[in-house]
Amino acid sequence: MLCDDVRRVVYFFLDGSLGDRKQQDLSRHINLCPECKKRLLVQQKLRAFVISRLGREQAPSRLRNRLTRSIRAFRAEWSQ
Repeated sequence: MLCDDVRRVVYFFLDGSLGDRKQQDLSRHINLCPECKKRLLVQQKLRAFVISRLGREQAPSRLRNRLTRSIRAFRAEWSQ
């Protein structure tokens, strides 16, 4: 896995929604790359901050459907 790959999938990694192989590849890369590890830590802190401030609001159904389709397409591409 390359640094560009990490940038594209870090959010899915944090959610645990990558396939097992991709999750392991990214973990391995982060353990070897200090810059990507730093990026992951920043994203973790940012994610925790946003979640603590926003609470659990429901997205409109149209937005949820669009996001679901996009995530499924992304997962299909990365699960190979």
